[in-house]
Amino acid sequence: MPKTPAAEVQAGDRAVRVSSPDRVIYEATDRTPEVTKLMVAQYFASVDDGLMRALRDRPTAMERWPDGVREGFTLATGRPGEKAEAFYQKRVPRGAPDYLETVAVTFPSGRTAEEMCPTEIAVPVWASHMGTLTFHPWPVRRADVDRPDELRIDLDPQPGTAFTDAVRVAGVAKELLEELGLRGFAKTSGNRGVHVYVRIRPEWEFADVRHAAIGFGRELEQRDDQVTTAWWKEERGERIFVDFNQNCRDRTIASAYSLRPLPGAPVSTPMTWDELAITTDPGVHHLFSVPERLAAGDPWAGIDDEAYSIEPLLRLFDEQPGGELNFPPDHPKMPGEPPRVQPSKKVDAHWDADGNRVDEG
Repeated sequence: MPKTPAAEVQAGDRAVRVSSPDRVIYEATDRTPEVTKLMVAQYFASVDDGLMRALRDRPTAMERWPDGVREGFTLATGRPGEKAEAFYQKRVPRGAPDYLETVAVTFPSGRTAEEMCPTEIAVPVWASHMGTLTFHPWPVRRADVDRPDELRIDLDPQPGTAFTDAVRVAGVAKELLEELGLRGFAKTSGNRGVHVYVRIRPEWEFADVRHAAIGFGRELEQRDDQVTTAWWKEERGERIFVDFNQNCRDRTIASAYSLRPLPGAPVSTPMTWDELAITTDPGVHHLFSVPERLAAGDPWAGIDDEAYSIEPLLRLFDEQPGGELNFPPDHPKMPGEPPRVQPSKKVDAHWDADGNRVDEG
C-alpha cells in the first residue's frame, strides 16, 4: 500500500509536521475507538494551556512508544541487552526543530546532558510525532535546575489495594497539608495511583525536598494505618506507598495531561479535591474526554498562584524517629543511608556504620 503523506497539526502559531498520521497508537476498546498518531498530536495541541502549565521551562524526558501500545509491549528499564518496544529519551534526538530549546541537567552519576525544555505547545506536539505519549518533567525550572519548585507526593497502591484506596489516603494527605499551611493539587496518575503536588519556593536542594517528602509520609503513616513509607516492597504490605524518592534528582512523574501507555488512552488528569473524592474509575478521563473537560476549566489553574516553604515538613523529618531512608539504586551511596539490601537477605550479613557489608572470618 502507498505510504500515507505526512499531516500538519496547528500547535499555537506553528504548523507541526506529523509523519505516518494514520498509524494506530491505541487499539479500540469498549470505551474508546482506535487512536492514530495524528489524533495523539491533535490531543496535545488541544490541551495546550494545561500541558504547558505542567511542562513550561522544565527539563523534560520523553517516554516514546513509536510502534504504539499493544498487549505485551514493554518499556525499557536500561538493563544491558534488554529488548523493549518503548524507551525513555532524556537527550534531545537529532533532527529536532530549531524552536525546541534545551537546558543542561546533571544526573546522579555526575554526567550531564542537554534535555528538552518546552517553551511552547509546538514542542510536545513535535515530540508526539516522535512517538512520545508521556512527558516526564523535572520538578525544577530552567532558571535553577538544582532547586525544585515542586514537592511531589506519589501515592502508589501496592498489591491488594486499589485506586479508591489511594483516593481515600489522598483526602487524609489534603487535611495534613492544610494543617501545615500548604495547598496541594491532586491528579490521577492515569493508572492506579494519585499524585499530589505542592508548589514550593526554589530555595532548597533535592535532598531537602526529599526529606520533606519523607517527613510528610511518616506523619501520614501515623494518621492512617493503610499508609507506608517502607522502601522495600516486601515490607509494604497491602498499603499505599508514599514514594518519597520521586523527589530525588532525575526522578520524574508523568505530567498532568500526559497520556499513559494503557488501553483506552487514559490521561493523568488534574481534579478538584471534591471531584477526586467521588472518582472510582480514572479511566473515564482519556484522550477523547479530557479536551472538553479542560475547555470548561482547569482544576490546576491556580497552582502557580502561591509557592510555599517546606520548613514545616523538614521539622517533621527532624522530629520523627527513623532517620535517613534508602535512595534509588542509580544514586550514589549517601551518608546515613541504610544498607541497600532487602531485609529478608540481611540475616547472615553484617554491616558497618556506612552501610557496607562486612564478612566475618
